[in-house]
Amino acid sequence: MPLDVIYNERIKLFATFVNGLGIAIFAVGGLAPLISSLNGSTGPRQLLLFTSATCILGAFALHYIASAVLKRIRS
Repeated sequence: MPLDVIYNERIKLFATFVNGLGIAIFAVGGLAPLISSLNGSTGPRQLLLFTSATCILGAFALHYIASAVLKRIRS
């Protein structure tokens, strides 16, 4: 039984790390450049929009992976 508890804690720790990585990518790569470009005079360019969209999609993918990892918890 104690091995299951250790296993579950490791799974939760890994899922938390992956989810935190997704949050960081969302904030730094997705939102910050968009907000920064809106303050400029030229507005967002196509490459910036593509990069931000890629980071946002990647962040959601990491969140989904973290959720899938949590399904491996043992009862």
